[in-house]
Amino acid sequence: MAASQRGMALAGFVAFAGAMLMVIGLLNFFQGLFALLDEDRVVLTRDNLVVVDVTAWGWILLISGLLLMAVGGSLISAATWARIAAMVLVGLHAISQVAWLGAYPVWALLMIGLDTVVLFALTARWADVRDRLGGVGQAPWHAMEGPEYSAAAERRTPGLS
Repeated sequence: MAASQRGMALAGFVAFAGAMLMVIGLLNFFQGLFALLDEDRVVLTRDNLVVVDVTAWGWILLISGLLLMAVGGSLISAATWARIAAMVLVGLHAISQVAWLGAYPVWALLMIGLDTVVLFALTARWADVRDRLGGVGQAPWHAMEGPEYSAAAERRTPGLS
């Protein structure tokens, strides 16, 4: 019973991560759109920015927002490629927030913290999550997790036959 509840909690955590990726992607998309359409409406202090070209910043935010939304949606459907892509994109997003620390310190620190939570959700026991969220037509995950997990799945001790 406890393992079942833990699996449900982890599945909920990954669904949260997917939803947060979609929200972060939507925020990035709109920030990029505003930066491209009307530079004067973007509040920034050019002295504290690492990248000072607002148009390039807008395109980067727009494209990363679209990617984050697509990967977040695919993550909710428990696609393996989405998990790997999400880890890469969230890692890049967290690193990019360091560049904005001088201009937007509170926002950048909040985004780094949120990225850390999302990364944890993406790396904690994916096999349990995959089984809970479904994986129609996919190979069984207990065979792909290594000897420790397959031993637990078969209720035997590792190293003993």
